[in-house]
Amino acid sequence: MEKEKQVKEVLSAKNKTERDQKYNEYVKQVTPKHSCLKNTCNAFWTGGIICTIGQGLTYLYMSFGLDKENAVLYQIISLVFLSVLFTGLNLYPRIAKVAGAGSVVPITGFANSVAAPAIEYQKEGQVFGIGCKIFTIAGPVILYGIVSSWILGLIYYVLGLLGIV
Repeated sequence: MEKEKQVKEVLSAKNKTERDQKYNEYVKQVTPKHSCLKNTCNAFWTGGIICTIGQGLTYLYMSFGLDKENAVLYQIISLVFLSVLFTGLNLYPRIAKVAGAGSVVPITGFANSVAAPAIEYQKEGQVFGIGCKIFTIAGPVILYGIVSSWILGLIYYVLGLLGIV
């Protein structure tokens, strides 16, 4: 109710200068204050925990008799699964709210960015909901990743033909 009153007060200002001043005061009041040090620390420890879990999974799979290469593959699959599961249970957004960039550790953040739109738009159906929206965030990453790797591969091939590489 207080916010509505403040918005009405801003809109009812008689001249542009007064309206701009009231608007700037309102924005200053409602804008959350962030601590760069706190955000950095939260990102650091959350990203570290995710990476530690990944390393623990690798050691776990190696203890089951897998070689390191296959253990890492199972670890990646496990992290993607856990990320999608936590997204589906609405836990990943809560972690991301506290952790910020720390929750965007590449594989888990990418899995979350694919799963979240699919979950959000599932009510619109398989084709127009999930099918159309699943790659809204991840699509550009995939597109530019493929295009840049193709260009770098072409450069590497040409340098190989020239005997440079």
